[in-house]
Amino acid sequence: MAILRNTCEMQSTVPLRQIGYHSARTSTLIDNQLMPSAPNNTKKTETPLVRHLGLQPFEATFESMRRFSESRDEHTRDEIWLLEHPPVFTLGRAGREEHLLAPGEIPVVRTDRGGQVTYHGPGQAIVYTLIDLKRRNLGIRKWVESLERSVIELLADYDINARNRKDAPGVYVEGRKIASLGLRVQRGRTYHGLALNVDMDLEPFQRINPCGYAGLEVIDMRRLLDTPPEFEQVGADLLELLIEGM
Repeated sequence: MAILRNTCEMQSTVPLRQIGYHSARTSTLIDNQLMPSAPNNTKKTETPLVRHLGLQPFEATFESMRRFSESRDEHTRDEIWLLEHPPVFTLGRAGREEHLLAPGEIPVVRTDRGGQVTYHGPGQAIVYTLIDLKRRNLGIRKWVESLERSVIELLADYDINARNRKDAPGVYVEGRKIASLGLRVQRGRTYHGLALNVDMDLEPFQRINPCGYAGLEVIDMRRLLDTPPEFEQVGADLLELLIEGM
């Protein structure tokens, strides 16, 4: 039975051929075939396979993620995908269109996650976590807390004081949202993940009620720092913290 987390989202899809992460942050999906990693008698403590996928279209990535999750078995190695999306609004399975205020030319895609609406765009570090929670003896709440903690610890390294909120999953800086979370759990395995605003155009967030909250302010790392953050380094550090926390 699928569990839809009522958090502000996260989506993905990416073919399972590994793609190098280029400094220009542009790469394309190599193919449309999604096959899970070869069985390897995975132990619950094995490090997930990390894929750096660059800039990827949302819908193709979402389809690849969904196929991976449906095709995997108890031996499939966990994976973590780091990427960006071109501008797109994503709406949860039960999301209400009233939270789309003025999407304009930016496409809107309905997904199978829980939660309402959010925005993805270049300069946002997206981490999709395709994890067998049951095999790792992790509950959903514990996994959510681990994702939030990884972001909070990363931001602390940049002297940014961030916190989570029990009433609204995600990470906040003085009440402004800097990272969103969204998960779907099916047969004890999760997909979707988190999105961290690193250095991006925040205007599209004004066209929606972010995560269904009217008037919720959104911020990114660049606006909180004297020196613009290096996107690739932020992504690498976030992955390291996330894997250490597992």
